[in-house]
Amino acid sequence: MSPGKNIVLGVTGSIAAHKAADLTSLLTKQGCDVRVVMTADALRFITAVPFKTLSRHPVVTDLYDEEEGWQPTHIELADQADLLLIAPATANTIAKLALGLADDALSCIALALNPRARILVAPAMNGKMWLHAATRQNVAALKSRGVEFIGPEEGLLSCGYEGVGRLWPVEKVAARALELLSPAAPGAPG
Repeated sequence: MSPGKNIVLGVTGSIAAHKAADLTSLLTKQGCDVRVVMTADALRFITAVPFKTLSRHPVVTDLYDEEEGWQPTHIELADQADLLLIAPATANTIAKLALGLADDALSCIALALNPRARILVAPAMNGKMWLHAATRQNVAALKSRGVEFIGPEEGLLSCGYEGVGRLWPVEKVAARALELLSPAAPGAPG
């Protein structure tokens, strides 16, 4: 992994999971080394194949995926990441991060993340889930720990409702990720 451009992209079980493939492509084209980690629920919406092809790396889909070296994959990725980007992020994943739960590869990476790495979360969920007091409390807890959120935006949701909950446009998510990796960004890796 190259210094300053190492992104672990967490993809969770949202209908917007397919948009993360475009995000992978955008970031890779900008010279980022993108390592994709998918939750089991994400695999119900999209396979790992597009992510493997676009990132040019194996995709982590399980905490116990084979490691190339001696170090467990989730620890290696947590150590090397400059940015943990979770897009789309479900209410479940946000809750797990807020509570420090670590029961899959993505949540273990988040908990073991090196202290110089930034975290950017792009939520996507039903509007009632986003506005629920529990989710709002979890978001506030994460923000108080320095986690940055981008979105969600308003519009027609996949569930048929109109309201807040749509994944922020991937071009804007990619742009913010690159800003956070910039040497000029406060708290940037380097």
